[in-house]
Amino acid sequence: MSTDEGKQARAPRSVDVARLAGVSQKTVSRVFNNEQYVSAEVRLRVLEAAEHLGYRLNNAARVLASGRTRSIGVVSLGTALYGPASMLVGIERAARCTGYALRVVNTIEGDPDGVAGAIDSLLKQGVDGIVISEPIEEGTGSLRSDVPVLVFGERPAFIAPQVLSAGVNSELLARVASEYLLGLGHATVHHLAGPQQWHTARDRAQGWRSALRARGRAAPPAVEGDWSAASGYAAGRELAINHDVTAVFAANDEMAIGLIRAIAEAGRRVPDDVSVVGFDDIPIAAYVIPPLTTMRQPFDAVTKGGLELLIHAIEKPDVDPPLPAEQPVELVVRASTAPSPIRAR
Repeated sequence: MSTDEGKQARAPRSVDVARLAGVSQKTVSRVFNNEQYVSAEVRLRVLEAAEHLGYRLNNAARVLASGRTRSIGVVSLGTALYGPASMLVGIERAARCTGYALRVVNTIEGDPDGVAGAIDSLLKQGVDGIVISEPIEEGTGSLRSDVPVLVFGERPAFIAPQVLSAGVNSELLARVASEYLLGLGHATVHHLAGPQQWHTARDRAQGWRSALRARGRAAPPAVEGDWSAASGYAAGRELAINHDVTAVFAANDEMAIGLIRAIAEAGRRVPDDVSVVGFDDIPIAAYVIPPLTTMRQPFDAVTKGGLELLIHAIEKPDVDPPLPAEQPVELVVRASTAPSPIRAR
């Protein structure tokens, strides 16, 4: 192959765009990073050169035609916990199918200004829309955005062109889990709750109370954990010594697994003496002893539907959004639950 043929086969680079547009390579970089201090005439010349050469042709053409960056910003709690991490993965999967890029800013638990600062950072990057996947109630006052916003979870006070809501209905799933245990004949259901500054923890506790109230049962005092297996184990040591406890709904699977360990160490059996239901259906839930009955969270369905709403708001702001699809409710029944050893009257 000749040298000329090799040059023709080579993918175009920013230096080629700069040469054709008659600008510096730094100017090309500024245009594609959506930076300031580039005149409209120069920006247009660079984008036209990029389109002619096939350099990032699709993105350049889209920005040229619509004024949008084809990017979505995500504000997410920086944690390895299964729920928030799975939500972020689901958002990424959903976005990948739409042609939009993601720009993620993580917040830190305990920072009251974390969400506002993250939004400001994303807006400076020129995103077309913002996703708030922040499960903790922190900070006060209204948040502001000049692009559409999608909120997964409890909706904060927002000033934005459009504010959309989506998310897992934790209250409904918790109610289903608690009703299942009551249906097995347990006189009541105890609750191992998550930390109450989390929206989802409060929702799951409310769903548990609602199920008991509907059956005319008083709710026992909840025991609060921090989502970890260690906190579930500590709660289990407390609950296991009370032989009136025959059923426990745990707000997540990790706490449920710690709880089961403590119950076994106390000489009681799961599920013969105590039935346990978790929440999430983490991958290991099917392989612990006994395999854990749990509520499966529909992360993929929720994030896909939410991203569709946000992109509709970005691309068709004057058209009413479609109605969100109904969420699946799936109780995965395994070996950690059984009829009550003492049937309720």
